[in-house]
Amino acid sequence: MTTNLSFLRYLAIALITLLLDQLSKWAALSNLELGIPVAVLPFMNWLLLFNPGAAFSFLAQSSGWQRWFFTLLGLAASGYIVWLLRKSQGDKTLCWALSLILGGALGNVLDRLMYGAVVDFIDLYYGHWHWPAFNIADSAICIGAALIIWGELRKSFGKSPQSY
Repeated sequence: MTTNLSFLRYLAIALITLLLDQLSKWAALSNLELGIPVAVLPFMNWLLLFNPGAAFSFLAQSSGWQRWFFTLLGLAASGYIVWLLRKSQGDKTLCWALSLILGGALGNVLDRLMYGAVVDFIDLYYGHWHWPAFNIADSAICIGAALIIWGELRKSFGKSPQSY
């Protein structure tokens, strides 16, 4: 029973991540004009863009097949993440990470299904150098990946030399 409750809590984290992502994208779509930056901070703009590719616009110039490829990949990864969440209940850091990645992956999958591309709107820059635009889902995926690495490093450095 405790395992099921814990599993549901992690699914709730993924759902909250998904909802925050979709609400922020709705706000961007409702209030921003495509390609026109709105200054927020000295290093950040709101900038509505659509990315039909993957991270850093990888394959964005392809003929459209990438929409379905990345949608299927996101759904397959989400299924695998749910399975991992179910079996990894003892590792809280990993479960938090997987929950964030799951919510982010599903947020971008929904975009691909609804718009044919991922909605990006956060533009960080320094001088004339701009980081590729991103969204809350992308941030959640990156934070989740960093948590996985951090958790694994903690485990590795916590072992005694005899345990190798």
